[in-house]
This record gives sequence, structure tokens and C-alpha cells, in this order.
Amino acid sequence: MKIAFVFPGQGSQSIGMMGGFGAHPVVRRTFDEASAVLGEDLWGLAESGSEEALALTTNTQPLMLTAGVAVWRAWCETSEWRPTLVAGHSLGEYAALVAAGALTLEDAVPLVRFRAQVMQEAVPEGVGAMAAILGLDDAQVIALCAAQSAADAVVEAVNFNSPGQVVVAGHKNAVEQLMVAAKEGGAKRAVLLPVSAPFHSSLLAPAAARLAERLREVPFCAPDIALIHNVDVREHDTAEAIRQALAMQAARPVRWTQTLQEMQARGVTHIIECGPGKVLAALTKRATDGITGLALTDSDAIGKAQETLASVRDR
Repeated sequence: MKIAFVFPGQGSQSIGMMGGFGAHPVVRRTFDEASAVLGEDLWGLAESGSEEALALTTNTQPLMLTAGVAVWRAWCETSEWRPTLVAGHSLGEYAALVAAGALTLEDAVPLVRFRAQVMQEAVPEGVGAMAAILGLDDAQVIALCAAQSAADAVVEAVNFNSPGQVVVAGHKNAVEQLMVAAKEGGAKRAVLLPVSAPFHSSLLAPAAARLAERLREVPFCAPDIALIHNVDVREHDTAEAIRQALAMQAARPVRWTQTLQEMQARGVTHIIECGPGKVLAALTKRATDGITGLALTDSDAIGKAQETLASVRDR
């Protein structure tokens, strides 16, 4: 048995998402720690904030980072099981770095707030868009983007989430045209996503440059747990290499399918989603063959995941 932990990013947030972790006081303490760094009440936002406030990128990114780290700490306090690999989907990579000991939460919280700000500022609101294309393979979506894209109407494949699920991003008009072309080309669905910027597209190159400058000020060290970066599906164990991977990630595709398949190639048998929601656990089932995906959505789920691992060990 070989375990990997994965951390979700934007899109997994919801009002009251941490309410089921009352059995783990470390969760609230982690939120208090992050709130003190920002000078804002992240726990109040998570538990009773409006949907609009939760969806605001500058709120979502520090909130989801804190949630992922809080659940990780709850797991570590109550379980002997430790992963041999970690990864995070987009923003989730920052929580993975904290879990792996490469970055402190104190440094990570203001860093992801800055990341959110520069990503939002790179493209004026209303100019960019993202859409999920379901039912076409990666090559088909890439080809459609190449056919539709132009200098003033960019559309690119930016999230390879699982076979048959690819997210595109770019100028809003180009994304909308791509959605039409995808449906005509046999896609089952093409869904516009409720986001405020074309994340991970080349339009965010200015954000990547600003993030690279900010990253130079942040201390990193070699991770204690092997971490697969989703921009290049590789491990990096020096501060400079980690900084480069994080900067590139802002304006390049998230290669999540390949990340999961790399974990399978390394013998991973169980992938545990650490944070609110079940998105990554579901993607695990679609992108791998035979890996068990578990999601730590509340205190009960933590206990059940531990029971599942124990039952496999004791066979």
C-alpha cells in the first residue's frame, strides 16, 4: 500500500465547509493562525460568508490554502499514516508545499493573497473566461483551440483534469466560440465557469512575472515528502526550482491527469483528498486504473479513511 495526499484549489469552497471538523480543534487553531497573518477573519468567512465573498479570488485562495493545511494537521494529529507523495491542483500546490515542509503557513498565506491579486489584475474583469469541455479527448480540445485562437482572441486548453474533461481559458469571445465549436465537434457539454479571470492561460503572463518577483522574497526549503508539481509533472528539491515551478504555473496548464498517472506509475494505491469537497477524489477514479480515492470532507471522513487504510494493511 502506498498513499498520496492531494490538495484542492479554487472551486471546492462552500459556505460552512469547515463545520464538520469540530472534533479536531487544530482546524480552528490553523484558521486563527492564518487570520492573524492576514488581519482578517477567515473562519467567519468560511462558516458564514456570502457566496459572493467566498467566490472572490482574493478571498478564495488564502481560504482554500488554510482549509487544506488545517485538514492535513487534523489528519497528522490523529493518524500514523503518512503519504509518500503529495500534490495540489493549481492553488492546492501551495497547501501541498506546506504539508511537505517546504513552506510555512505564515509565509504561504500572504503569498497566495498576492498571487490572487496579480492573477485578477492581469486581465480586466469581463475580458477573460473559462469553460469546461466534457466528452472530447485532450488532442481534440487542443486542436479546436489552435483552430479558433488568434492574437486578439486567445483560447487555450489550461486544465487537463481527467480523460474527457478539459478546461479552456482565454478571451471571453474566443472561449464562447470554442464552446460552440466543441459541441459541433461532439462534446457532450461545454460549460462556462463562474470565474473572474482566464487562469493558467498565456494571458496571465504578466501575473506570472510579478509572482516570480514576489517569490524571490519567500523562503523555501527542500520538501520532506516528495511533491509532484502539476506544471511539469516533476519533483523539485531546491528553493529556486520550486519558485520557478510556482511562477510558471500561473500562466501554464495544470497537467492533473498526468500528475495522477505519474502517481500510479510510482505505485500509489490510495489518493486522499485533503480539504473541503470531493472533486479530486472523483477525478482520481476517472484518470487512474484501480487507485482508491478518498476525501477528508469532515471528522467522520477522516476516521473512515483511517479505517479503510487499516483494513487494507491488515489483510
